[in-house]
Amino acid sequence: MPIEPLPPQVLVRLAELADGVRDEMVQVRRRIHAAPELGRAEVATTALVADRLRAAGLEPRLLPGSGLVCDIRGAGGGSARTIGLRADLDALPIEEATDLPYRSRSRGVSHACGHDAHTAAVLGAGLVLAALAAEGALPSGVRLVFQAAEEVQPGGAHDAIDAGALDGMGRILALHCDPRVDVGSVGTRIGSITSASDAVTVTLGSAGGHTSRPHLTGDVVFALGQVITQVPAVLGRRLDPRAGVNLTWGLVQAGSAPNAIPATGTVRGTLRYLDADIWEKVDELFEEVVRQVAAPYDVDVDVTHVRGVPPVVNDEHSTGLLEAAALSLLGPDSVELTEQSLGGEDFGWYLTRVRGGMARLGTRTPGGHTYDLHQADFRIDERSIDAGTRVLAGAALLAAREARHGSRVDGDAVGDR
Repeated sequence: MPIEPLPPQVLVRLAELADGVRDEMVQVRRRIHAAPELGRAEVATTALVADRLRAAGLEPRLLPGSGLVCDIRGAGGGSARTIGLRADLDALPIEEATDLPYRSRSRGVSHACGHDAHTAAVLGAGLVLAALAAEGALPSGVRLVFQAAEEVQPGGAHDAIDAGALDGMGRILALHCDPRVDVGSVGTRIGSITSASDAVTVTLGSAGGHTSRPHLTGDVVFALGQVITQVPAVLGRRLDPRAGVNLTWGLVQAGSAPNAIPATGTVRGTLRYLDADIWEKVDELFEEVVRQVAAPYDVDVDVTHVRGVPPVVNDEHSTGLLEAAALSLLGPDSVELTEQSLGGEDFGWYLTRVRGGMARLGTRTPGGHTYDLHQADFRIDERSIDAGTRVLAGAALLAAREARHGSRVDGDAVGDR
């Protein structure tokens, strides 16, 4: 079903309201940036957001520990579910290396992934939508979800879902900073935009022995070498290559002397895949392959596979809502196709329950340097906050207008596919 554009007068009013909160949201972002908090400790950040929502006449509901949800009531008239906008509040354990006047004041902690910008954009969109609701121009309800602990596993999406953040919700939308996209643009993609990311650990054991007599014991180090090189190769032949499977080891521990075969050895890494169906099935296969590879070497095998996050799989209509909002509020050249990423995102857990979509928010100054995510010198062009506010408010309003007619959200839960 095509997306009906917002009427010109509605676009003008939305833009006016966004103009009215633009400078304030930059200041909110700077306050959060200067006082970053790690996952499940975002108490001050939660309070800052809650206080501003209360000042707008809203009633935020604090989640256990940190984070909050806040409903904006629409004018009603339909039986559709609520539309959600999600932000993440937490920072990273990375020392900031910039000379910004509002740089992090917390040693070893910084917003090196742009969650401060996500929070400011969702807050700004919420204030715009609340003003429209007060004018009777928001046809259906919108829920703001400010979740804790996106950067840790298990992530804060679980906390929010367990606390009822998705109850009554039919669609959820989000943005994520992208330093490869210029400010004023968004990157979109239908289907998997990020990867599942699981932690895997393989520990091998034997009696140990002298390197002059490897035939008398299980050679843990040699067997680990086979696991490291062969398991990724075997998985590449046992799984559909279109699933985007990637196993990369990041840590190897074994032994303390060059002439001794150790009794234990461990290798740890991440297992990633873009296909949600593969993510559901790969656990048993991974262990089977590890045991088959290690079998000839007379070693004990222990495999741990911790499911981290599922892939973020954007549905077509949610992607269309984000694109339509960007095109109408940022300009006709504001949307570009984004590539798939093997990075993990906690937002994927919401999309196992309801439909939704995430777009990449451009944060690079045109012609300027690309400051990569999760790096000490990460910074954004702050005009991206206003762009995010407009896109999220516009997409939510488009969805709310559809919901008024019961056209796209009713029956749109994942279980109703």
